[in-house]
Amino acid sequence: MPISEYVARLRSCVGNELLVLSAAAGCIRDEEGRVLILHRAGEGALWSVPGGSMDPGERLDKAVVREVREETGLEVVPVALIGVYSAPEYAFAYPNGDLVQPVTAFFECRVVGGTLAPDMEEVVEACWVGPGDPLPPLLKCCEAKVRDAFAFEGEAFFR
Repeated sequence: MPISEYVARLRSCVGNELLVLSAAAGCIRDEEGRVLILHRAGEGALWSVPGGSMDPGERLDKAVVREVREETGLEVVPVALIGVYSAPEYAFAYPNGDLVQPVTAFFECRVVGGTLAPDMEEVVEACWVGPGDPLPPLLKCCEAKVRDAFAFEGEAFFR
């Protein structure tokens, strides 16, 4: 995954130490109500929902629109907050050793345009999963997001 200039500047000061970063992710459903998941690029990369870090000066709802467009080619509008995911157990290390504890807002999104086409830089494959489908290996926080997407009834989850 490419690193933003902002995170690169922070990393130049703190090295691989844990950073708490704001992020946004999108729940995108097909006509059958299945949820879109993405296979990240890189050796041993796991699956996740579309999303990524918020840039300085950006709002979370704009970040999810940008991230979904960059990773999938889809144009979306966020319509509800499914949950906020910030638990320490969702922290992870990138292959280069950089530690991150994301604080992620997970939005229900409506597709308003575009065509699903993984960018082949950050994302190499996309698929739809239903509530009873077996899941591929997901990032721990994304397991919770997918589970919550199917349980969502209008009240946000805080995990």
